[in-house]
Amino acid sequence: MSAGQTVAVFGAYGHTGRFVVAELLDRGFVPLLVGRDADKLQAMAYAHPGLAYRVASADDPAALDKALTDAVAVINTAGPFASTATAVIEAALRAGMPYVDVAAEIEANADTFANFADRAREADVAVVPAMAFYGGLGDLLVTLAMRDWTTADEAQIAYGLSSWHPTGGTIASGAVSHDRRNGRRVRFTGGRLDYYAADGDLPTVDWDFPAPLGRRSVFSEFTMADVVTVPSHLPIPEVRTYMTTKAARDLAAPDAQAPTAVDDSGRSDQTFTVDVVVRTGDERRRVVAGGQDIYAVSAPLAVEALDRILTGRIRRTGVASAGEIFDAADFLDAMSAYLTVDVLS
Repeated sequence: MSAGQTVAVFGAYGHTGRFVVAELLDRGFVPLLVGRDADKLQAMAYAHPGLAYRVASADDPAALDKALTDAVAVINTAGPFASTATAVIEAALRAGMPYVDVAAEIEANADTFANFADRAREADVAVVPAMAFYGGLGDLLVTLAMRDWTTADEAQIAYGLSSWHPTGGTIASGAVSHDRRNGRRVRFTGGRLDYYAADGDLPTVDWDFPAPLGRRSVFSEFTMADVVTVPSHLPIPEVRTYMTTKAARDLAAPDAQAPTAVDDSGRSDQTFTVDVVVRTGDERRRVVAGGQDIYAVSAPLAVEALDRILTGRIRRTGVASAGEIFDAADFLDAMSAYLTVDVLS
């Protein structure tokens, strides 16, 4: 363990940032609260006596450098990541420290792989994007399902969410992604990201989730960050993600409400099932994970990743997704307090 070390949390006062700060404290780290809003940082520091805070924004490199002073690593929880990831990664590389983020934005994650692969490798620094519910968890589950397979024809990741009450950050990130795509949709097919003109509603199919969820209507081509993380290290030409129609409609509702806490940890009553199927020819392998609150579970995913980086339990440095840089089976075992994981076939 790396207890006692100072970890900067950029966007610490945001919804997911607060979960990350709590998880760091539970593990004995010392969170350093970083963000652009001095009043929110001060209020959060008041709620956590003894924690320091520093004001910095993504468009001020000097302030970012000063904010990261004395930290050993940084976790970026501040979306839209199209606006923050590049700047915070640049600051982490200048400081020679590991970087982890919880980005679910497809383009922001693709930019991280495209723009920092060489520099992070040369600096011998670990940079792990999408180390969260979307992108990181799916990648770990696909990697676990693959086992001894070196290639597969297809990976399918179906998200069975009981509901999806989005945070302000989720809504803002979605708007940025929509603008970057100029109204087009995106999928991963033929071994590449494919942007195509939207034509009507997304197609729906029925997906047979394991009990107790059972058969549910899902939107196919509801594309999430797994289409960046999985193909970054696994030669799978078709990566498809699905979302329960109810959750997708919650997200898109004009009066969408933010998550409401139902316990002392701040978790909502949202539950999730992530059903992963990889296929080679006629053979299929399936792994299923379940838990509560997609935002809350992103915190232990990110902090576990950071702890493994700081203690040298990684396969390499540079830019890498969760399934490539970590031992997927061992990582998921370490998440047993937060996730159930079942290998079904």
